[in-house]
Amino acid sequence: MEQAVRKLFERYESFFNRSLANEIDKDAIAELYASEFIAASPAGVMTGKNDEQFVEAMLKGYNHYRAIGTKHMRVRGIGLSPIDDLHCVAHVAWTATYVRDDLPETAIDFDVHYLVQVLDGDAKVFGWVSGDEQALLKQHGVI
Repeated sequence: MEQAVRKLFERYESFFNRSLANEIDKDAIAELYASEFIAASPAGVMTGKNDEQFVEAMLKGYNHYRAIGTKHMRVRGIGLSPIDDLHCVAHVAWTATYVRDDLPETAIDFDVHYLVQVLDGDAKVFGWVSGDEQALLKQHGVI
């Protein structure tokens, strides 16, 4: 399980950085996520389907990240909390780097906790829990 989850987040990190460079592969978005998912943050809890509407929302998200100066995302570490033989929580430590003319290069560390399912050796995200991204960005002067 651990190897499949680490491979998933290597792909996730690579995909995120390609998207920041405006090299978006819509199929790659879908490959990272299960057919349905749940997400929780201070904004609330939502459920969704891995469909065209989800892909469009992700594309808007990457446009927003580019607009606020996000240049790079890096996985600093991954910790796993197994649930059973097929599921775990992946505690992923990220560093986001922001660069703009009006902002010195700024690196922000944050964590996201992903619910992951591994079927036939293939890991997919079926949920995530994140902190208050907007407050963190405001705290560091990014927004």
